[in-house]
Amino acid sequence: MHPASVETRRDVVPGVHLISHGHTNCYVVEGEGGVTLVDAAFPATWAAVRQCLADLGRSACDVRGLVITHGHFDHVGFARKLQRCYGVEVWAPAADEHILAHPYRYRPARPRLAYPVTHPRSWPVLGSMVRAGALRVPGLQPDHLVRGRTVLDLPGRPELVPAPGHTDGEYVVHLPDHGAVLTGDALVTLDPYTGRRGPRVVAREATNDPGVAIDSLEAIAVLDVPAVLTGHGEPWLQGSRSAVDAARLAGVA
Repeated sequence: MHPASVETRRDVVPGVHLISHGHTNCYVVEGEGGVTLVDAAFPATWAAVRQCLADLGRSACDVRGLVITHGHFDHVGFARKLQRCYGVEVWAPAADEHILAHPYRYRPARPRLAYPVTHPRSWPVLGSMVRAGALRVPGLQPDHLVRGRTVLDLPGRPELVPAPGHTDGEYVVHLPDHGAVLTGDALVTLDPYTGRRGPRVVAREATNDPGVAIDSLEAIAVLDVPAVLTGHGEPWLQGSRSAVDAARLAGVA
């Protein structure tokens, strides 16, 4: 796959479909009465999501809601377009309200410019994100700001479970009917800022509080589901507990 191309994987677990663009993942979740989207990658990613819907015999009219795991630019890309052009409502963390409106204004634990110099394996990944549209993401005001652990009345019955650290408001999305958890950037299998692969917490360059992020891994482990579907990198299908064990062992770069 060309690093800036789009890849769609049908039924990465039954009823959950992955769209990867610029090494950034978002998901189409099928359920009773339509579909739920989780995360919005970049503005141009919407074309691939729309094609995925068409391949499923669906359209934007079947989208009942968009859930955003956290407010960083590479997860809110087409959200405002969905709101304005299709009337799709957006659910997102209340604690990330400011960075949702201003997706580039956040303070990580370490200056962002340090990592590309010391981690050359990150160059192709970050370059792919830029080509996918990472520098042109508009902010938004969600329709629903979520506080605490919440089950949404949306297809797939997604349960939003707090897992702060990467951002103050980071959520993971538990899909008990699908045996999966969509972890956003609370746990990834590709760290864009180091190029390292395997379960881990995103590097300090993009993580607000690494200690809290490590502690929040327990929220993923206790879900004890077979499939961990991340915001960056390959699906992990060996269980949430083993993913968390590996992430703890890897530590935070």
